Formats: sequence, structure tokens, C-alpha cells
Amino acid sequence: MEREIVHTTKRRYQLGNSQKIAPYVFVLPFILSFLIFFAYPLVNAVIMSFQEVLPGETSFVGLDNYEKLWNENFGAALFNSTRYTLWTLLLLIPVPMVLAVFLNSKKMVASNFFRSTIFIPALTSVVVAGVIFRLIFGELDGALMNTILHLFGLESKQWLYSSNLAMFALLVLAGWRWIGINVLYFLSALQSIPGELYEAAEIDGAGKMRKFMRITVPLLKPITVYVVTITIYGGYAMFTESYMLWAGKPSPQNIGLTMVGYIYQQGFQYFDLGFGAAIGITLLAITLVVSLVQLTLTGLFKKEE
Repeated sequence: MEREIVHTTKRRYQLGNSQKIAPYVFVLPFILSFLIFFAYPLVNAVIMSFQEVLPGETSFVGLDNYEKLWNENFGAALFNSTRYTLWTLLLLIPVPMVLAVFLNSKKMVASNFFRSTIFIPALTSVVVAGVIFRLIFGELDGALMNTILHLFGLESKQWLYSSNLAMFALLVLAGWRWIGINVLYFLSALQSIPGELYEAAEIDGAGKMRKFMRITVPLLKPITVYVVTITIYGGYAMFTESYMLWAGKPSPQNIGLTMVGYIYQQGFQYFDLGFGAAIGITLLAITLVVSLVQLTLTGLFKKEE
């Protein structure tokens, strides 16, 4: 009996320390979480997109849900999400990069203080931030943005009732919340650039702008591609900001309707889960295509010589 126990214990010890089995043991938690929380819901969503889902029963309707996508609301949601994504790319890539360069400079005073301060908005709840920004961009004369306009002799604006002004409000909220995080990404990449490269460039007579364009920007390419990728995803996945700015109500002429907002509207407000799933699968396909095009254009899939 004792020999069997010793033999079993020894066998388990050998299995646990096996170089062939150990890697699978370590990756097992990731594989399980991927299958349970991503693969299974994705497969269910694909199946549901071909169904009409009613309380207590489901029935396959073929491509009917996808045919329903050709409507004005879907077009408005796709246009708003794409427009928002493009503007956030123009805002959340160059601005954090330049700020990171300044904060990484040895001549920068109180660098650690500004690094901490610029990151604080990322710790704020999006719901709380949305409520505050709804008050800032209110239509009353006493709203903060209208008060600022009055200082320059301009009239009050109905910020959340105009397509362009509403997009401006969303971009201000996005910049306030996400610039700090992107600054940290670029800062971490800047600190890995050898200082000898800048010293050699100075000896050759290169100025600050030339060093930035010829050394900093090229060597920041990997982190820039990453930030662009997550910004594209964040742009198309934006929902809470728009939802809170209009207090959960439909925006005038759908100027604040996003793709995820359209999924929420159809799936959970109108209880058309099949159509909502079709919108979600379409959004996933659009995001994947845009990301693949971006990664191809930036040369990520090209083999280095």
C-alpha cells in the first residue's frame, strides 16, 4: 500500500514537472477564459443573428436581420462611430506623443507632478464624467462652455443639439479621459530609446525638430501602431459617453447614436435580440477590416529585411 502511494505521488510529481505538460498547465486558465467569455458568446451571437428571438422561443429567419440593416438609423450610427473614430485618431495620437516628449525631457520642471495629474481623469468613472460634461455643455446661459463664449462676446450655443457641436463635446470628453493613458504608453517607449542616438544627431548638427522627426517618431512606431489599434477599437466601441451626454434619451436626429448604442437600442430597448446580434456581428466585421487595413498600411505584416 505504501509503495503504491509513493509510486502515485512520484508519478504526479513527474507530471507536474514535465517540460511537455507544464506549458499547457500554465496556458490552461487563458484558454478556458477565452473559450467561456469570448468564443462561446461569439458563436452564440452569430447563431442569434440568424434568428428571431422571442420570450420562450426562437426561430431561424435566415438573412432577414441583416437585410434590416439597410436603414437610416444604421447609416447614422455607422457614420457617427466612424467620424468619431477618425477624430479621436487625430486627437489621441499626436497630442499624447508631443506631451510625452515634453514630460520625458530633463529640462521639464515638475515632470512627475504633471504625469500624475494628466493620468487622474483615467481613474474617473465614465458615468460620472458624462454627467459632469453634460452640465458643462448645457444649453443654458449659465453652463460653463456658454459662460466662456460670453467672455469673448459670443452667443450661447445648444451644444448637444447640433451634429458638429455634439461631436466637439464628445471629443473633449475623449481627450480629457484618454490622453493621459496614451501619454504613459509613449513615455514608456521614449525611455527605451538610447540617448546616444540623440547625442550623435546633435554632433551632426540636427535640431530638435529634426531629431524628433528622424529619431523619435520612427522608433515610436511599434507603440504608435498599438495606440492606433486600441483607439480604433475604442472609437467604434464608444457607448457610455454618448449615452450619458444625452442622459439615456435619444439624441436629436440621431446625432449621438453610435453602433454600440444602436445595438443597445434594438436589443434591450426594443427587445429585438436577433437584430441586435446582427448589428454586433457587422460591427465586429467592420472593426476587424479597418484594423487589418491599418496594420497592413503601417507595415506590421511585412517581413523585415
